[in-house]
Amino acid sequence: MKVNFEHNGQSFSVDLTPAGKSYLVKAGEATVEVQILQAKDGKLDLLIDGKRVAAYVSSDNNRRWVTVNGRTLVFNKSTGGRRSGSGHHHTAGELTAPMPGQVRAVNVKEGEAVTKGQTLLLLEAMKMEIRVQAPRNGVVRKLSVQQGQTVEREQLLVEIEES
Repeated sequence: MKVNFEHNGQSFSVDLTPAGKSYLVKAGEATVEVQILQAKDGKLDLLIDGKRVAAYVSSDNNRRWVTVNGRTLVFNKSTGGRRSGSGHHHTAGELTAPMPGQVRAVNVKEGEAVTKGQTLLLLEAMKMEIRVQAPRNGVVRKLSVQQGQTVEREQLLVEIEES
């Protein structure tokens, strides 16, 4: 998944690639391995290239404040790319997170046939359970999240293609 941000007037892109229980995070020429040990109430306990790090994240629409080791950075999520007014679908078959939260359960696998209304995954956000359901019959083309992962609003969760 590619995420674009602006910080201090500079735009940059970060690539996140799942790698087992970790993610490979590439920003510019640097690549680090990041594992989310725990995510709760805006606090992330991370393992970054084997070193334990605590990060605190808060957000307001497209703005994110990230504090690590007493230093706070402010990021603005770049506009553009694929967005829709509903916050649930980017394009036909792409299901996105309606709000920031944590993936509590993943009920499907890539290549699996699904039926309209079937619960694909469960998110927890603001102490609410959100069921992400198939909008139509199809096949899971891509699963972009795993159980325990923290997601942002409009982050791609799963892609369904018509069968």
